[in-house]
Amino acid sequence: GNTGIALAGIAKLLGYGIEIVIPEKASNETKKIIESLGAKIYETSDDLCPKVGSGTDQSIALATSIASSRPETYYSPNQYANEANFKGHYVGTGPEIWKQTEGKITHFVVGVGTGGTISGVGKYLKEQNPKVKVYGIDTYGSVFKKYHETGIFDPAEIYPYSTEGIGEDILPKNVDFSVIDHFEKVTDKDAAVYTRKLAREEGIFAGNSCGAAIRGLVQLQDRFESNDVVVVLLHDSGSRYIGKIYNDDWMREKGFLGN
Repeated sequence: GNTGIALAGIAKLLGYGIEIVIPEKASNETKKIIESLGAKIYETSDDLCPKVGSGTDQSIALATSIASSRPETYYSPNQYANEANFKGHYVGTGPEIWKQTEGKITHFVVGVGTGGTISGVGKYLKEQNPKVKVYGIDTYGSVFKKYHETGIFDPAEIYPYSTEGIGEDILPKNVDFSVIDHFEKVTDKDAAVYTRKLAREEGIFAGNSCGAAIRGLVQLQDRFESNDVVVVLLHDSGSRYIGKIYNDDWMREKGFLGN
């Protein structure tokens, strides 16, 4: 997604060849942007997801295999495990949120995928004020919520889902569960519906994970009081989902329109 687009652009500027491994459920717009920047794409099938009981993500496995067969290659920054992901948000996003809310933030809500955003921001905010609550938005088909609540990595929790940008079938090293107070799961349908609601009712043309975050916020509303300062981070653009979330035919095909 965002990381693939960024890396493709950077590689082009530096004169490097680049190959991106991406789940097939990623939007066609995302894939076209990456290809337009000169990158080659390999897709991994969502159908493999239920077989991943060992905790080995299919995209990571394929990328590792490709890199290991070519000694001249550099196997990506690996956003799942590279500490720069976490540290970037610890030294950048976290302080920015603290400053812009004048230290009044009481809750931070964000979708969790690789874990860098919630972990980096969460750690910084809790260092400033341990009372700040950090809520992660998860999806059905992901292992995060159950693992956080029970300490059990349950392969039975893993199955394909359409929401992009959140949830995992592995436990990325960048997810610091100690700074997360609660995970809230959101269905694919609710994530899609609320993505469109953001655009039509608020004028915010955001991506799939952003709709999930807002729906999660609604589900969590009983945890908030009138004077709370709640920050929800929206980190994806709606331009990537013209053929999916913002396409009535796709929404009907998925059963996301109507009742």
